[in-house]
Amino acid sequence: MKHFLQLLFLASLLITASCKTPKNVLAAKDDGKIEVVFVQVNDVYEIAPIAGGTEGGMARVATIKKQYKQTNPNTFLVIAGDFLSPSVYNSLQYQGTRIRGAQMVEAMNAAGMDIAVFGNHEFDITEKELQERINESDFSWVSTNTFHEVNDSIFPFSKTVAGPHAFPETFAISVKDNDGTSAKVGFIGITLPSNPADFVYYKNQLTAARQAYNSLKGSVDAIIAITHQAIADDIILAKELPGLAAILGGHEHSMIFNKTGNVYITKAHSNARSAYVVKVDIDKSKHSFNVPVPELRYLNESVPLDSNTNLVVEKWKKITEDNYASLGFDPKKVVLNSGDPLDGRETEIRSKTTNLSRLVTSAMAYASPKADVVLFNSGSIRLDDILTPPVTQYDIIRTLPFGGGIREVDMTGELLLQILAAGVENVNTGGFLQSEQVVFDKTTKSFAINNQAVNPSKTYRVAVTDFLLSGKETNLGFLNETNPGIVKVYPAETAATNPQSDIRTAIIMFLGSKK
Repeated sequence: MKHFLQLLFLASLLITASCKTPKNVLAAKDDGKIEVVFVQVNDVYEIAPIAGGTEGGMARVATIKKQYKQTNPNTFLVIAGDFLSPSVYNSLQYQGTRIRGAQMVEAMNAAGMDIAVFGNHEFDITEKELQERINESDFSWVSTNTFHEVNDSIFPFSKTVAGPHAFPETFAISVKDNDGTSAKVGFIGITLPSNPADFVYYKNQLTAARQAYNSLKGSVDAIIAITHQAIADDIILAKELPGLAAILGGHEHSMIFNKTGNVYITKAHSNARSAYVVKVDIDKSKHSFNVPVPELRYLNESVPLDSNTNLVVEKWKKITEDNYASLGFDPKKVVLNSGDPLDGRETEIRSKTTNLSRLVTSAMAYASPKADVVLFNSGSIRLDDILTPPVTQYDIIRTLPFGGGIREVDMTGELLLQILAAGVENVNTGGFLQSEQVVFDKTTKSFAINNQAVNPSKTYRVAVTDFLLSGKETNLGFLNETNPGIVKVYPAETAATNPQSDIRTAIIMFLGSKK
């Protein structure tokens, strides 16, 4: 027995010794290199999947972030603007309050959003509504050139709950990997000044970016610009600041990939149909970084829906259905059973006529039978998708989430020609005008209505969306009720049974009349 105990004691000593391997043998040596991953989306207006559920959706965004984070804990989800508006939710109420982007913030919180910048459409909603959305957000914001204007004074936008937290003009994150390498990545956030809300002040984009970059340089290992502006401005930014690691951009809705100098510029498809994955490899010993070619990931049926985020999506879908039912819409009711797919892609509808734009103008003409011409801005259509029949009332609602009435005015031919010319100049933007009756001759640069040249001295009865009549469209600020070229403004129709009360109602009633 004594011999057995001695053997047991010796065995325990051997086991203990084997567990005391020197610490420097177990620990990986700091190699001075670290990789940081950014999953980028932009221009997301739908929290639920589109294209019949086969593409996009914040639940898929959540999944793609989790997939990369499992491999690399230093993975961050970034949105490059335009997510609070426009949306089918923005005309609805929940618990007595306008929703105004609340659904998107809750979905983004659930998906694990890390960093956001303003897009121009964040300022579609009111100052109070925007503040509420900011306060509800769990993610960080960076705002280099966009500020809160209050009584002619300029302040940073800020979260006002749990202690005021001003949005920084520059932002930095600290990262560390398993072998102990640590680094810092800095950010600047730029927004184009295309939405002149009275509570927003814009600094010059390039000047603000340059100042922010110079303030960060030397204190971080790499600097990334998150922007919401035209690709032409992003290219200028890359040329001006060639030391940027990357530009993660938004604003255009079709995927854009560009490399200017050594700076990659990435813009994913709108509505999270895709996400760009941008990796930054930092070498601390060489004080340098490298950005491999960014990867475009399509968020289709191959990417499963994250269950937690999808619970939020389903909650808001139910709220939407109940809301529209109370407004007289039946979201699930089919309004077009068959026919060709309706093309609402922005690359098409902002430069030419499609069968979807013809449907809208036909519906406006149906609602305004006395009008000589009908006009609407292509930016009213926010679908950026193709509607394949059967088409429901909900599809019509999400196609034109702003809604709004149809107004009729009498105007001079001279003013009408000015409007039509501005609409042509607005090609490839939301201000490109659609009309069923107008024909533009590119050779003579002349306009005709029903094969008759527009007469500057004649008075025309014109039906337009109420947004166009507000003068807020690009290059069409002169189109408002005070313009002397407008001879008469007809009363607005507000009865829900009148097709002029809402352009979406006009489309639904027009399609119903064809059955």
